[in-house]
This record gives sequence, structure tokens and C-alpha cells, in this order.
Amino acid sequence: MIHKCPICKTATDSEKDKDFPFCSERCRTRDLGKWSSEKYVVSDPIFDEEELEKAEESRRTITLDLNEEQSETDDTER
Repeated sequence: MIHKCPICKTATDSEKDKDFPFCSERCRTRDLGKWSSEKYVVSDPIFDEEELEKAEESRRTITLDLNEEQSETDDTER
């Protein structure tokens, strides 16, 4: 499979170039540097914000009074 290197646009071959889709280790390192310096970003959100809001709204918190349960247990044991 022949493609162009995403960094320098040199033709690369998946069967010949060990650094495919890059043409060299240098271009691979430059690409990694761009990711680590945040020059590249993922533009689409990972989660649908509306679905996330719905999930948060449907959450319920249940609190148990452990002292009250202990009192009921003590009363039944007597």
C-alpha cells in the first residue's frame, strides 16, 4: 500500500518502510511531538453532551442512616 508521509509528503510503501505511514523515524518523532505539544486535537467530543446531561439528571443518591438500622437490629434482639 502506497501513501504519502503525513509530515513531509514523501511517498511511503507499507511493504518497504518500517516506519509506515511515516517515511522515517524523524517524521514519526515530529508527529509525536505535535501531539504532545497539543498542536493536534480531536475535534469531535467523545461523549454526546445531551446524553451525558440526561444520565446525570437520572442519577439518584440514596443515603442510609446506619445508626437507625443498628437501633432496629438491637430492638429485635431484645
